[in-house]
Amino acid sequence: MTPGDGGAPPRPVARPPVRYARPQYWNANTLTWWERLYLPEVLRGLGITTGVFLRNMAKWLTGRRGAVTTYYPEERRPDFAPRNRGKHVLTQRPDGSPQCIACNMCATACPAKVIEIEPGFDPDDPAHPKYPVRFEIDYSRCVFCGLCVEACPEDAIRMEPDVPDLVATDRYNMWLTMDEMLTWRPQADVAKPYPPKPVPLTLSPSVQRGRAPSNP
Repeated sequence: MTPGDGGAPPRPVARPPVRYARPQYWNANTLTWWERLYLPEVLRGLGITTGVFLRNMAKWLTGRRGAVTTYYPEERRPDFAPRNRGKHVLTQRPDGSPQCIACNMCATACPAKVIEIEPGFDPDDPAHPKYPVRFEIDYSRCVFCGLCVEACPEDAIRMEPDVPDLVATDRYNMWLTMDEMLTWRPQADVAKPYPPKPVPLTLSPSVQRGRAPSNP
């Protein structure tokens, strides 16, 4: 049924999200047969937690200061570093697109090699025709050193003091996508403003008449 026949317009077909191929690291963790049994490792973790709990309780009972629980993010410790390197943010241009020019300097400087950038080409932007089609960071291996921020020549990537949510049941879901880095806390106050796209030159009618060839 088509709109011309008086029926409802066809509904757009929903496309599944793109699942990019993740890199396979040479030093990826492999579980031993003992770890694959699962229950011994659970008991070992409970033993570590119980030991820490008993030692902390003993400190408080003997008049010494033990560990203090902070209910993050509602509460923060007073000694929380104001310049802590936490979650990554991509800055935006005035039109909302990423400030990044896909130069791969952050990926080159990254010591853990966890930044994946897929560049694109925009022929209508002569200032910086390259832009990121995909920008992702593997938070399962990121060391939060901040070298990507230092290496960026465009002030396109920053790190907020907030600690990212690193809890996941699948390493695939621990990749931080470009959409989340752009929309989590959008920032457009870049130190190096992006040059606007050139406006096509238009001549006024009087100039056009002056340039018109005269009839002999």
